[in-house]
Amino acid sequence: MPMLPRIAHSTLFGLVPTIKRPLAIAKQIRGFATVEGNTPRVQPTPSRIRSTPISYDRATFTIRDGPVFNGKSFGAKSNISGEAVFTTSLVGYPESLTDPSYRGQILVFTQPLIGNYGIPSAARDENGLLRYFESPNLQAAGVVVADVAEQYSHWTAVKSLGEWCAEEGVPAVSGVDTRAIVTYLREQGSSLARITIGEEYDADQDEAFVDPEQINLVSKVSTKAPFHVSSSAGDTHVAVIDCGVKENILRSLVGRGASVTCFPYDYPIHKVAHHFDGVFISNGPGDPTHCQDTVYHLRKLMESSQVPIMGICLGHQLLALAAGARTIKLKYGNRAHNIPALDCTTGRCHITSQNHGYAVDASTLPSDWKEFFVNLNDSSNEGIVHKSRPIFGTQFHPEARGGPLDSSYLFDTYLESVARFKQGQAVFQPKRDSRPSPLLVDLLAKERVGVVPTTGMENLLRMNEAGEQATGAARAA
Repeated sequence: MPMLPRIAHSTLFGLVPTIKRPLAIAKQIRGFATVEGNTPRVQPTPSRIRSTPISYDRATFTIRDGPVFNGKSFGAKSNISGEAVFTTSLVGYPESLTDPSYRGQILVFTQPLIGNYGIPSAARDENGLLRYFESPNLQAAGVVVADVAEQYSHWTAVKSLGEWCAEEGVPAVSGVDTRAIVTYLREQGSSLARITIGEEYDADQDEAFVDPEQINLVSKVSTKAPFHVSSSAGDTHVAVIDCGVKENILRSLVGRGASVTCFPYDYPIHKVAHHFDGVFISNGPGDPTHCQDTVYHLRKLMESSQVPIMGICLGHQLLALAAGARTIKLKYGNRAHNIPALDCTTGRCHITSQNHGYAVDASTLPSDWKEFFVNLNDSSNEGIVHKSRPIFGTQFHPEARGGPLDSSYLFDTYLESVARFKQGQAVFQPKRDSRPSPLLVDLLAKERVGVVPTTGMENLLRMNEAGEQATGAARAA
């Protein structure tokens, strides 16, 4: 076999050196790649360093400067700190707990009984995406429920909720009054909290609470290198900015005929957007103002390209910041599967799935943008749309995993604009081909790269400080 020539810049989006070669060599390169339609995505064997046996010790859930709740542990024997938030979702706890948007948070369920249908397997669909989870690992820092089902029954279940939490190193508490917890959080707002297993509460420990807003959580859940998911149902190619993308967002794009290449959250997407038919900004955790590089790159993208753009949740907030608007922190956020959102363009109401603690301040939108959706519970912004370009974002989750499918048509709306853009580009650039090359598909990973499973907030803070020190040392050298 002849030596493989070096690959052109346009093939791998700037990931390798640029050397121009004749068309014959370009075809030769494609011939070397051994690629099937949808290359299976192989999940690496998860590390169980954090795993512990299930702990049934006494457990304490402590809200900083607030009440203390005593209960029983049913997860890992681990003490953690995080932001206490609550969800009113009745079902879908495996999806919620694996949603990267919950990174760093202690999730309180208002549904009285959790765990009755167990935890499903890590099975994957025909595109190599997880069928039942939104990411490979449990993302929440801790779990709090009123009552946990130690025995489960469901045809997909392979383990109990307690076994799963213990395997993932995540502490979980039951036997507490979640009604009182939620009442406090609604009145006082989302608060810092701790879960302590097998120890008496010590008021001096209040000083050990760690605020996750000090940490760029997106950097913890975003892929560290590009990865690719192919679609055999169409020929469009979308670049996804991975701020903590849910599997069902990728499934919603791939299932509609769009192959996706996912980039790290801070990747300079404006430099490679001309290789794609659309750009998509995913959901993610934490304060959007931590992602200043992403905001800058999106602003440059909108200045230099007419490519269609869609953002969901955090992606919607980042899009608004790039447009020049501001974001605000809500008192206790919106986390549920039944929140009504009004479409300002049609007057129709959609029941939506949501998970966010921040929102866009619609009063700060520039004149070339308008409000798309409004929350009918608290009147907060639920969407923005550009007045003349195919760019929009939604605060809620149209992919709805789990939750209602009222707004899933927004993926169709986005991909219709992507198809129109692709057709328009073909008029001016007849030889333009945005489809991913077989070599690109072969070389790129098929799963998130280098994402570390969740840990307690103290460990996250130490990891963040260590990373900053290492970066500073490298720059000094």
